[in-house]
Formats: sequence, C-alpha cells, structure tokens
Amino acid sequence: MLILAGERRGVAAAEGWELKKTVVLVGMMGAGKTAVGKALAARLNVPFLDSDAAIETAANMTIAEIFERDGEAFFRDRETEVLDRLLETECGILSTGGGAFLAERNRRLVSSKGVSVWLNADLGLLWNRVKHKNTRPLLRTPNPKQTLSEIYHQRVPIYRLADLNVVARPEYSIETTAGHVLEALETRPDVLEKIR
Repeated sequence: MLILAGERRGVAAAEGWELKKTVVLVGMMGAGKTAVGKALAARLNVPFLDSDAAIETAANMTIAEIFERDGEAFFRDRETEVLDRLLETECGILSTGGGAFLAERNRRLVSSKGVSVWLNADLGLLWNRVKHKNTRPLLRTPNPKQTLSEIYHQRVPIYRLADLNVVARPEYSIETTAGHVLEALETRPDVLEKIR
C-alpha cells in the first residue's frame, strides 16, 4: 500500500510502521550492506534495492568487467545515474557500493531524497569478510590487505558524514545488526514513523 508523504511516496512498512524515505546503507566493502539491507527490508516489509546489482543489470556485465573495460570514472557516472533513479522511483532499503557515498554529488542526492546509514565495521572484520573473494576490483593488487587498509583510512572520514552511524561487530548476526539499524531509524520520525 502506498501512502503519500509530502511529495514523496512512502510505503506502509510492516504493521505499525510507515517508511517515509529510502534508507541508504553506506560503508566499506564487506560491511554487510547487502545482507543487513535484505534483513531490514524483510523486517519492515519494504523493497530491497541494490545499486550495484542495478548497474550490472543495466550494463549487462559485472562491476569488475565495467571497471576493466570502461574505468572507474565511467562506472562512478553510471552509479550516480542509478542512485538518482532508485531514490526517485522507490521507497525502501537501498544498498550502495562502497565508493558511492564518497562523491559529493551522491551525498547530496541521498540527503535530498533519503537518509544515509553508515554500517561502521572495523578493518579486521572487513578483511575477514573480503579476503577470500575475488569480486572486489579495487582489491586486485599485489597486497590486497594493505590496499583495503588504505581505502578504509581514506573513506572513514567521509562515511562519518552519514546521517546515522550503526556499528557492525563480528559477534553480531545479520538480524542483530538490522535491529540496531531499525533502532537508529526510530530516532528519525521523518524517515520511519510508528503508526498508532
């Protein structure tokens, strides 16, 4: 059921909730944006959106293939276009690629049309989650652990600009982390409102 919330469409979330703005999960690769986003969307009964998946569908190739063929700048332009489209057409939980929030134009888009939530995972947790995967184009270097550390230290000051900060810990399950995001969202009645 769609509910008009100002000029933006909100959605009646799980019974007792109304989601008024898209929740945009930001953070490093391996922070859990997709897994936590899916769990949160299921809990609220709203759509789950993934900007990287939408880019891959539109391009009919993987992110790694886009990086290799067209370069990062081309990819970042497509990423902004997809973010804008998803924020404009859907109200749900949106998982973004690790670099999406770095661009000021994307932060402005998110701020004007949604709310940003930083899944704040420490470097050790991130490395444990990504070290056995070869799907991360930025980590295809001679020393991927050092590369991850460099990326982490460059990006954290920008992730801190997110509207909400939720810590992801190794001992937390996906559901527990999703619960912490929900608690953070409850502090923002402009985003998520309890319907009495």
